[in-house]
Amino acid sequence: QVQLVESGGGLVQPGGSLRLSCAASGRIVSIRGMGWYRQASGKQRELVATIISGGRTNYTDSVKGRFTISRDNAKNTIYLQMDSLKPEDTAVYYCNADLLCRTPIGTSRDDYWGQGTQVTVSS
Repeated sequence: QVQLVESGGGLVQPGGSLRLSCAASGRIVSIRGMGWYRQASGKQRELVATIISGGRTNYTDSVKGRFTISRDNAKNTIYLQMDSLKPEDTAVYYCNADLLCRTPIGTSRDDYWGQGTQVTVSS
């Protein structure tokens, strides 16, 4: 089984910072890419940032210059450093991973999601 465990959410004032973590564990052969998505109340889930195996990153326009995605390959973990937070960043943040995993008969490439962590930006 594969698990994605997120941590680091919470309540922060506008202009503040938070750091999210997502650790992948299980029968992982390789990580094709990982990323963060968010879903605000009443809205669709949207991509926030991704990082692929080669290290290339991608951000949605609204977070460019404020958020930084990074990874620790040895720990199968990604981070999202969120600075200059705004009330509109309030959402449940989900970790996503595109993984190649071992199966009883070989390997399988699948998409996995974490349970989500709440980020609230409010004064």
